[in-house]
Amino acid sequence: MQSKKQILLPKFQKILAQTGENIKLARKRRSLTTIQVSERAGIDRTTLYHIEKGNPGVSFGAYFNVLRVLGLQDDFLKLAADDEFGRKLQDLKLLSSTKK
Repeated sequence: MQSKKQILLPKFQKILAQTGENIKLARKRRSLTTIQVSERAGIDRTTLYHIEKGNPGVSFGAYFNVLRVLGLQDDFLKLAADDEFGRKLQDLKLLSSTKK
């Protein structure tokens, strides 16, 4: 089974690229090599390269394992934690139901 190529608009690709750069800097600050991180994360070194480049085709689990190796696993809890848009939608729905 062939996986589908993930396509992102350029502005969203920049977000992933920045995330990859942040991961790379975190690895370097800890003086860890790509071999050390990839082995500890249980991924191929090429996958780590793709993560550090912000490749959208890399699995969520691989990103998590790299963050875990770097001690940054709690950063995953920040993803979608502040759902401002969802709360606004919910509030609008609640406001419209009270008018009835």
